[in-house]
Amino acid sequence: MEARAQARNIRVAAQKARLVADLVRGKSVNEALGMLDYVNKKATPAIQKTIKSAAANAVENEGAEQDKLYIKEIRVDEGVTLKRFRAKAKGQGTQILKRTCHITVVVEDR
Repeated sequence: MEARAQARNIRVAAQKARLVADLVRGKSVNEALGMLDYVNKKATPAIQKTIKSAAANAVENEGAEQDKLYIKEIRVDEGVTLKRFRAKAKGQGTQILKRTCHITVVVEDR
């Protein structure tokens, strides 16, 4: 049985969040959370929170054991892009893209 959790509109670019997600894909939940304690990236807290939420969903809703859970799938998709402008020389402006991402975690027991 599998359980999932999703975090939407996280203010980190998807490309940068994928670097963290690739570290924990396929690992057990306890091992993944232990590894993420030492990763110094902006996306780390959001991914930790989503993994904990998926594990809690599996324990509460499916009756799974916390120690037997592993990350079956972790996916980082692009979210909406916030568009801002910064003033430039000669009355011009330049566009600034503030990217977001959606994080989906699926856990399953072995």
